Amino acid sequence: MTQKNILLIGGSYGIGLEVAHLLKDNNNVIIASRSSDNIPDNVTHIKFDVESDDISTLDLPETLEGLAYFPGSINLKPFKRLKIEAFQKDLDINFMSLVKVLHGILPKLTAAENSSLVFFSTVAVKVGMPFHTSVAASKGAIEGFAKALAAEYAPKIRVNVIAPSLTDTPLANRLLSTEEKKEKMGKRHPLKRVGTAKDIANCAAFLINDESSWMTGQIIGLDGGMSTLNTH
Repeated sequence: MTQKNILLIGGSYGIGLEVAHLLKDNNNVIIASRSSDNIPDNVTHIKFDVESDDISTLDLPETLEGLAYFPGSINLKPFKRLKIEAFQKDLDINFMSLVKVLHGILPKLTAAENSSLVFFSTVAVKVGMPFHTSVAASKGAIEGFAKALAAEYAPKIRVNVIAPSLTDTPLANRLLSTEEKKEKMGKRHPLKRVGTAKDIANCAAFLINDESSWMTGQIIGLDGGMSTLNTH
């Protein structure tokens, strides 16, 4: 089996690190991130700041068969307290930086026989939630963008989006810093727990691998049932 070249943007912790562990044994996995902490054996790390660096200048393989983009934000505040700058910042990290990355590596994706892209949204795009106006707006842009991109580049490039609910990762530490908080948040979900990094990573690895080769343009709700079930 020919190894795939898989690029993980911001994969040095949380969900990205779990994806690296799942894929590293059978693929050439490259993590491009600011931090080199926790990088697994057999994984290449390239220092990269998604907000300021030009990815086209990095030493990457000629072809890329997989890409997952992990940088994101959780900025939960009442709309009246969110300044325009906050919306712009969330849009920049969640969406515009993703667009810049794709522009920079598009020749490598199209040079591959087939490639798979995985982006991340949030359950709050489908289910209206208070205090989520900024993050839902920027993640909603990802969903629309992904579907259009999938249509434009089919059948050569597949594009899918995972839309999780609250997941126990360093990014969500402020919301899940105690067992009491985790239990309270877990009760909001039909499956009565918050997600783990491994839950989301398993889905991301599946989407990158050939097992999902007939899937594209999908928004996958990985949210403990929150977006579709009412058990209260």
